[in-house]
Formats: sequence, C-alpha cells, structure tokens
Amino acid sequence: MDDESDQDSVIEEDYYSFLNIPRNATPDEIHQAFRRHSRLYHPDKHIDPVLKKKAEVLFSRTNRAYEVLKDPHQRAIYDSLGVKGLETKGWEIVQRTQTPQEIREEYERIAREREQKRLEQRTNPTGNITVHVNATDLFNKYDEDYESDGLFGGVEITGMTFEQSIEAPLTLRDKLILYGTLDTRNGVGVGTINVAARRAMSAKNYLEFDVGGGNGPTLSLKGYHALTDRVFTTGALSVQFSPEKAQSAIASTLGMQLDKHTVGYLTYKTGYNSAMSTRLVRNNERSFISLSIQFGYFSSYASLSYTYKMPEKKMKLRGAFKIGTNGYFVEYGAEKRVSKHSFLSAAVRVGVPTGVSLRLKLTRASQTYLLPITLCEDVLPAPVFYGTVAPLITWIIVKKLIVDPVVKEQREREREKQKELNKARMLEKQREAKAAVDLMMATFSRIRAEEEAKGGLVITKALYGRFVYPDRQNRDQEIGSDPKEDVIDVTVPLQCLVVNSRLVLHEASKSELPGFYDPCFGEEKQLLLQYLFHRQTHECLVKDLEPLRIPLQYIFLQPIV
Repeated sequence: MDDESDQDSVIEEDYYSFLNIPRNATPDEIHQAFRRHSRLYHPDKHIDPVLKKKAEVLFSRTNRAYEVLKDPHQRAIYDSLGVKGLETKGWEIVQRTQTPQEIREEYERIAREREQKRLEQRTNPTGNITVHVNATDLFNKYDEDYESDGLFGGVEITGMTFEQSIEAPLTLRDKLILYGTLDTRNGVGVGTINVAARRAMSAKNYLEFDVGGGNGPTLSLKGYHALTDRVFTTGALSVQFSPEKAQSAIASTLGMQLDKHTVGYLTYKTGYNSAMSTRLVRNNERSFISLSIQFGYFSSYASLSYTYKMPEKKMKLRGAFKIGTNGYFVEYGAEKRVSKHSFLSAAVRVGVPTGVSLRLKLTRASQTYLLPITLCEDVLPAPVFYGTVAPLITWIIVKKLIVDPVVKEQREREREKQKELNKARMLEKQREAKAAVDLMMATFSRIRAEEEAKGGLVITKALYGRFVYPDRQNRDQEIGSDPKEDVIDVTVPLQCLVVNSRLVLHEASKSELPGFYDPCFGEEKQLLLQYLFHRQTHECLVKDLEPLRIPLQYIFLQPIV
C-alpha cells in the first residue's frame, strides 16, 4: 500500500464526538459544549502542576475542535473532507465557495494538481485468461470403444486466450493504451497488438486514435461527445488492410439517461457485420436489468438478462434468455464476493445449437480468469444437473477448507496492519483518556453528590468494549468484576456528561469521547450501563455507533454473544 492509502487508513479526530454534540449542532450548542469542556480542562482551573500539564493537552484539543466548528467555512471543509481537508496545502477557496459541494470541487482540483506527477508515473494493467475445456465425452461419447487419452480420460483443453492491456497516463488529459490478444484453438494460434492514444478535449468529449497489427494492419478513430447532461454519443471509424483488399466499418451509438437508474442506447454498425440494435439498461441497488434487440445482416436476436443483488450477503443471482436467427439459450448463475478484491462466479448455459456448458470465472483485482466448459452438444438432463450441482458442492467444500481460513487470515492481517498504522494514535488516546479521568474527579464527585441528593441519574457502573457472555450469570459476574483488557471502565466520564439528570450521547463512535479510548481496535464494541434513577436500578446495552438517551423506558436487552 502506498503512503497515500496508509494515510487514509489512519483514524482521524471526530470533533463532534469529542464535544458530544450532533453533526447538525447549532452555533449555540457548539459554544455551550466548549464552555462545559473548558470548565473541566482549562489549565487555570487546576492548581496541581501535574493536573495543569494534563489539562493543557485536553484544552488544546477542545480549543482546536471549537475553532473549526464555530467557523462556518472551516466547518464546511471538515464536514465534507475531514481533518485531511483542513490540512491540505494550497487552498485557494474564495468567499463564494461556502457549500460542501463547492469545497469538495476545489479540494479535488488541488488534489489533482498535487498528484499530477504521481499520476503520470502510474500504469493500470488489466488482463483476461480464458481456458476452453471440452468435456462432452463425459456425457455423450461418440464411440464407446474409443479410449480418450485426454485429461481425466474424456476432458481436454481445446484452446486458450490471453488478453492484456496497459494504460499509461501521460498528462491529466492524455493517455496511452497498449493492448493485445493471443488466441490458440486446436493447435492454430493468432494474435493482435494495438496501440491507442486518447486525449480528453474537455469533460464532455475525447478522441482516440488506434493502430493495430496481426491479421493485417488496422487503423481506428474513436470519439465520445456529451450532447447534453442526459444525452451522449460515441462513434468509431476503422479500416482493416489485407493482401486482397481493405475493409472499412463504422459504428455509432446514441445514449440517453432516461431516469436516475435507466439508460437507453441505439447503435448502428456498417461494414462486414452490419446491424442496428437498441438496448435498455436499468441498474439500482437491488437489481440490474438489460433488454436488447438487434436486427443484422448475419444475426438478429432479442435478449433479456436480470441480476438480483444481495449486498448483505455479498452475492448476486443472474438469469438470461436469448433467442435469434442463430438459435437460443437460457442461462442462470451466481456471483459471490470471496474477499475484498476477489469475485467468483458460475453460470450454466442451455441452448440450441450450443448444447450445455458451464462457465466459471474468477476476478481478482484487475485480472480475470475464465473457464468455459462444454458439457454436452445436445440438451440432456444429466449435464444440466451436474453443471448445476457440481459447482455448488465444490464451492461448499472450497469455502470450508480454503476460502474461510484465507479470508479470516486476511482480516486478521488487515486488523493488525490497521493497529500498527494507528499505534501512536491509540497510545495517545489512551494517555489522553487517563488524563481526562484524572481531571474529571472533582467534577465527578460534585455531579454525583448532586444527583444522589435529589434522586436523579447516578451512573453506578459503565463498561465500554467487547462483551462476550455465554449466560446471564457470567454477565453479572463481569459487571461486578474488574474490567478486562478489551473492556474499560467509563463510569467517571459518563457521570460528568450528566446534565439535569439526563445523559445524551449522539450517533458516533464513543471512543472519541473524553475519558474513552478504543480498547479492542477492529472489533465490534458496546456500551453497558447500570444506573440509578429515582433510586431505582436500571440497565441498558447499546452498540458503539448507536445514540443513547437516558433515562427512558428500556426493555431489557440480552447481551450479544
């Protein structure tokens, strides 16, 4: 990971959480929070030299948060970009850029200028490797006496295809693209190599010139132009030279954004494969639908595909149907995200005259590996059944024995890496929390005595961190015992946040509150409270990012196991 990515992984300060105010806090609420913190952490409030030195650190952080949030301009920058936006060098924002959108645009402009040299040194490689497998002999042998010496006695590799491309930005507007293909089928191989130069004329159009070689030299000129905010067009003119003649082709597409999730395309091609087609695409958070119709000299067809997305399971289910002059097919399959940058998919296709085939695909970062397997040239029940069931059984076995252990190990490595990147920050927060608690003791005693005297809100026990309770008895034992390494006692800081017998925590990580720190980095955390209100005992458990308002009528929540 480069320095920029590492910097993005470092935890930033949350000024709102530190002051315990909502993100839509009014200027008066910000000022009141600053005054409350100042009474606790202002160095002049403490006589003891040790406490005074600790107060200087906490008051400096309080003042920094207040200076940013009280200023509408700095607050807009912070809300949009965080601390990194405030620390960016080269700000040239004038008075008109007050909205978050304008600030983000200005920040992105400065970032582009700052990173131009790094951009020019980067390349973006992508590749596809396809291995064609013929397994028809497993289900429909042509000759029962014929003994195949292919792979596994009936499965053979009939071809391989390699595709690779590299994009090299020359400037922010110019890009050089090198790509090629090598294909071999039944011992015969062909290959092509192309070099393309693309220039962005503006944000609405670009031109690309392409030169290629392989089965004769080719020249292409491509372009894109946005006619309006919702309508765009692309075009391509290509000429291929062979010893006998030169062939030209023209392709043009008109696209329109019909609504927020729907785009329509109209394409016309001339040349060897003349055709006219239209396509309608609708894409939203839960589904992807594509409807296509083509009328062509050699092929006419209609097709429909539907993908159902399940982001909570990191999975997609897909079905497709196509019918035309060259036959028809039905396809169904699924795609599963197996790691942060890896996707695995399998699809079964049944059709005429293609027969039954199974298509496996693994996508890892910018590389794609395809394994099309022809199971049968006729539509038979056996290959359809095995093509559907075999990938499911294989996936269950591979997931249990390989994927789950690898993913678990990767998560642990990522967690450890995040811990290392934030080690200094976590140690600083831990020291800050201890110093804050020391500074709170006098205020804690005063507020607690006042609340006890009037029968108000008294925090008797508060624990923050990761809780694992197999049963209620162990839970009671944990509450009454000393905190473990992944749980910290936050009774003092929470009592100091009580105002008029009320405690309000907003929707943010509680690890940023004064007197808190993260005792189990990378793990899910909760806040467990026992408190007295009107001298009655109450208890509640909330997740780290959930808001909290007490006293309220709480239904007893069983602890998360």
